[in-house]
Amino acid sequence: MPGNDKSGFRTATIGVLVENEAGILARVVGLFSGRGYNIDSLTVAPVNEDRRLSRITVVTSGTEMVIEQIKAQLDRLVPVHKVADLTQDGPHVAREMALIKVGGKGEARMEALRLADAFRARVVDATNESFVFEMTGSGEKLDAFIALMRPIGLIEVSRTGVAAISRGTGRLQG
Repeated sequence: MPGNDKSGFRTATIGVLVENEAGILARVVGLFSGRGYNIDSLTVAPVNEDRRLSRITVVTSGTEMVIEQIKAQLDRLVPVHKVADLTQDGPHVAREMALIKVGGKGEARMEALRLADAFRARVVDATNESFVFEMTGSGEKLDAFIALMRPIGLIEVSRTGVAAISRGTGRLQG
């Protein structure tokens, strides 16, 4: 299984289609915190204005039993329309975006630009002493770029959560 490790834990990317109403995100987060489940990443945004639906994407980890409990408990929340474990339900695409601020002058500045080009990071702001790079990709790709920027002069990082969608014609939205 994708994301499994030797201890039986796996990472799960769970898509949840919900009513776009006040308090639903607090209820979802409360479900996780109340039971001691960890949230590695969380994103939410409206996806259907006509039907007033939002999509929540949660990345979490646990044993298979814990992941199944999380999905079942999410499915029982009243404003939830559908829950899908994208990591188990078939192929999916997952991406994350980051803004990475790197400082430096001279050769460090040139090295940051060379690495950014290799990683296809885009310069979205520049001053005489820093760059802000925008980068989209897998969490592993972002982690690798950030690690390379540390010795050059990493100043700050802001990351979105994971956005994920199944491949093919299947869909979370009903």
